Amino acid sequence: MRIDLMAGATLSAAALRAAPEPTILVFDSGLGGLTVLEQVRRARPDARYVYAADDAAFPYGRLPEATLIQRVLDVIGRLIAAHRPDLVVIACNTASTLVLPALRQRFATPFVGVVPPIKPAAETSRSRLVTLLATPGTVARSYTRDLIATYAGPCAVTSVGSGNLAGYAEAEFAGLPVDDAAIGAEIAPCFVTAADGRRTDVVCLACTHYPLLLARFERLAPWPVTWIDPAPAIARRVLQLLGGRPRGARSDEGPVLGTFTGGACLTEPLRASLARRGVPSLAVDPMPPTLQ
Repeated sequence: MRIDLMAGATLSAAALRAAPEPTILVFDSGLGGLTVLEQVRRARPDARYVYAADDAAFPYGRLPEATLIQRVLDVIGRLIAAHRPDLVVIACNTASTLVLPALRQRFATPFVGVVPPIKPAAETSRSRLVTLLATPGTVARSYTRDLIATYAGPCAVTSVGSGNLAGYAEAEFAGLPVDDAAIGAEIAPCFVTAADGRRTDVVCLACTHYPLLLARFERLAPWPVTWIDPAPAIARRVLQLLGGRPRGARSDEGPVLGTFTGGACLTEPLRASLARRGVPSLAVDPMPPTLQ
């Protein structure tokens, strides 16, 4: 069952399928994928977009791996059937590092995932002290450890698994600001000073929620660092797969259809924030999680 919350601005799935422009589905467990959506829309403003949040199962980090894999396969299967996207962006590090192989095996639709930006961080760092800021699940996965071993080079990488920042980002976006002290405590372990005086100079944001808090991070950091957001790289990959905007195609960004699997988070302040981000049309396609 689909429940339209703002019927006057609704973009139907049928209209999306009928449009000559490509349809791009951007998927996340919550609101973090909006940071990726923004970059991809800039790259292909002519495309039709669906932003899908599996908020009924947020946060993904609490799910056992087998449950998470099955959950994402089920949700993506329903979304592909409903919207027939030309490409799906998995704008979630937790899902990307765990579920992408299974998604590519089951569905013919092309997928683009999010990779913790270890390589650009190592290339940017001058002090050779880099921090990976991610969810505990992303930090713990062998995929992430392999990225560090392969791409960090001479850099020492401090991995910081935050159990709270994704929730803080959701609250902030919904108009419920979190205290500076709480955010400061989460990012404090990112800042390391070596015995020889070198200090962390690059922090990888390995959760798409975290750029929603970037202004707070910059203000609360004990010293300036470069914050690496993977979203621009994702947009470049989308362009590689779909090509650039065709000559004569629209150059302005059209509205986005937003769809949620729970909808309990959709307060009036959150709906207003989504509309400001170009997502004025919201629907709920209920899909309660099966937790094991």
